[in-house]
Amino acid sequence: MNEKVKCLIVGSGPAGYTAAIYAARANLSPVLYEGIQPGGQLTITTEIENFPGYPEGVSGFDMMEDLKKQAQRFGTDVRRGIVTDCDLSNKPYKVTIDSETEVETESLIICTGASAKYLGLPDEQKYNGKGVSACATCDGFFYRKKTVTVVGGGDSACEEALYLAGLASKVYLIVRKDYLRASQIMQDRVFNHPKIEVLLNTNTLGLFGEDVLEGGHFVRFAGQSEEEKFDLAIDGFFLAIGHTPNSAVFKHFLPTDENGYIKTIWGTTRTTIPGVFAAGDVADPNYRQAVVAAGSGCIAAIEAERYLNNTCL
Repeated sequence: MNEKVKCLIVGSGPAGYTAAIYAARANLSPVLYEGIQPGGQLTITTEIENFPGYPEGVSGFDMMEDLKKQAQRFGTDVRRGIVTDCDLSNKPYKVTIDSETEVETESLIICTGASAKYLGLPDEQKYNGKGVSACATCDGFFYRKKTVTVVGGGDSACEEALYLAGLASKVYLIVRKDYLRASQIMQDRVFNHPKIEVLLNTNTLGLFGEDVLEGGHFVRFAGQSEEEKFDLAIDGFFLAIGHTPNSAVFKHFLPTDENGYIKTIWGTTRTTIPGVFAAGDVADPNYRQAVVAAGSGCIAAIEAERYLNNTCL
């Protein structure tokens, strides 16, 4: 099945739904495909307290449903489906959904997000939202005066540990190697912080707890003569081993940085291809916050409207 649209939005997190709200209000008749995880990563976040307009907080699922309904109220055609192929070499741009539906579009807004990397332990899914998190800025507030761990050894892990140390009573930084990969200044801050204890040569074996996370199983010097297994009582388990931007299907046409984030023209959501825009976490290696993603979705829709108006003159 083939169809033609004026504005196609792929991805349904804060960036995608906000782009849809603005595009629909601008009479662009946007079609939005929700992607592999309708509503994006926030749908598995139990409580959001740092998004404007929710003074009592809101669950990630409920907030995404609110944004979706708002987009639909103004006429956005929201559909299930993921992008499996595309051809951005000529206009109109062609995007294939679920390997069967080809959509030709005059403008394209990419909001496919980024997926947090996990260790692959079954317990991570079991306690997701119940002690396991991949965003200290999002969830750190819930661990005030509690004990947490951060897994990772780079700058991001150190930043997460330092941020959490301002809230928690104790932070364990779990590092697989015998050294930190972080910059020297970040290492110094972490090693000198009274609330942070760095555990080098340490791997996570599993997590435990009744209804919520209560602790973790760890091993130091795994496979070596001095191997030591131990448990830690912890309330929070934070992953800081990186994110994978969901940009693979677009890489043949759009430049990305070394980690796969789509490059945009500074201060805009415009890519190197006129009429193609990237918003939210797929183009944001730095902040990864819902409010930032929503703002970039707004920008993308406004820029798409201006692009279409100029090309139609």
